[in-house]
Amino acid sequence: MPSTPWTKPDTSTRPIAVIGGGVMGRRIAMMWIASGFTVILCEKALDYGAAVSYIQEHEAEQASKQGTEPAELKTTTSLQEAAGNAWMLIEAIPEKLEMKIELITELDKIAPPDCIIASNSSSLRTSQMIVNTEKNYRICNGHYYMPPDQTYFEVMSCGHTDPAIFPFLMEKATQAGFKPVHAQVDSTGLVFNRIWASLKREILLVLAEGVSDANTIDEMFKSWFKATKGPCLMMDTVGLDTVYNIEVVYSQQRQVDTTAMKWLKENYVDKGNLGAKAGKGLLG
Repeated sequence: MPSTPWTKPDTSTRPIAVIGGGVMGRRIAMMWIASGFTVILCEKALDYGAAVSYIQEHEAEQASKQGTEPAELKTTTSLQEAAGNAWMLIEAIPEKLEMKIELITELDKIAPPDCIIASNSSSLRTSQMIVNTEKNYRICNGHYYMPPDQTYFEVMSCGHTDPAIFPFLMEKATQAGFKPVHAQVDSTGLVFNRIWASLKREILLVLAEGVSDANTIDEMFKSWFKATKGPCLMMDTVGLDTVYNIEVVYSQQRQVDTTAMKWLKENYVDKGNLGAKAGKGLLG
């Protein structure tokens, strides 16, 4: 790969910016803050209440696990303010390609040349998002799961990412309490999500066909795999709208069966029963 203009940014004086304060964005922000990294949380809405409350409630406990002191949380509705001096931008908006293309394009224009732009997408590839960007050498996937409970962090190139970014980013992520994994080739779903997506799809089919109920599935899953949480609870936690959006991507790009996706939309998403955030989901 030809040399790029990317150089290691100063992480001691510059913030991380998280774009999107939803279920994942607030958890990602909390982990970095707890590890001593200043974070700017950027949301379109003026009310950051739920996201800020989550971060404030959990940062001290997470910091005590790591022996660190929490850094500062800042909030803004301005992309320019968030991105202007950041050393890393974390895109954490809904799993919709058009939205991500628009945001990544805008961030590429306003972020400093050494700023890493990392998409938290769990199914979409950043190679699909660089339609109108110029500084592709600093764009990559940086996918988190459900921190602080699940701390794996997957990184993947957009096809043009400077290779030096990966060891640098994985080192910083380790510092922040994550377990980094490098997906070596361009993949829809990165590493674990390809496996997890198949499990979720089959579980939704079991529910759709009336074979069993969510509580029974979770109890059996926990018993077999010695897990603390079952898959239906995990889907409810992340949001059934997010689960649905991910399935849409897989149906389009991997030509998987759409029966489970359609059932989820008709019986839950369209009715606003989106899981924990709505008070009703697969587990009732």
